[in-house]
Amino acid sequence: MQTRELQKLWWDWLSTSERLLRSLHEQTAALTLRDVQRVERIQPELDQMILLMKKIDDSAATCARKLAEELSTEPNLRGLVRVLEKAEAQQLQSVANRVVVAARNVQAVIDKNQALINNEMSFIGGTLTMMARAAGDNQGPFARPVRAAILIDQAA
Repeated sequence: MQTRELQKLWWDWLSTSERLLRSLHEQTAALTLRDVQRVERIQPELDQMILLMKKIDDSAATCARKLAEELSTEPNLRGLVRVLEKAEAQQLQSVANRVVVAARNVQAVIDKNQALINNEMSFIGGTLTMMARAAGDNQGPFARPVRAAILIDQAA
């Protein structure tokens, strides 16, 4: 089997992506609950897994290029599948499809978490703006005349 090393790298990538997805879902829960300590505890693990996935991805790309050179074909999946035996080509295509689906799932959860973080930052910015305005009011229970300028964020 000529593609054994490439398939092994992709399977390693898939197992790492599953662990990453579990951690990303834990991050989603922590963000939803606004548990800052939990988010901070999870972040190094996420960074480490993403770095590992990038290394595996680079190794797989290098392996695929070498394999394409050995088989005298284009350095892409279609080129490899075209020149391989049918059974091996189907197996390689199957693993490649799993990698594509897993990558989309990981990216979707990362995008969702990023949106949660951005929403939380907007909320914090708006709250600070309201507090700054209330501090500058001359009327109300917290009234105290302020002579200095107050910086107000545009988020509110």
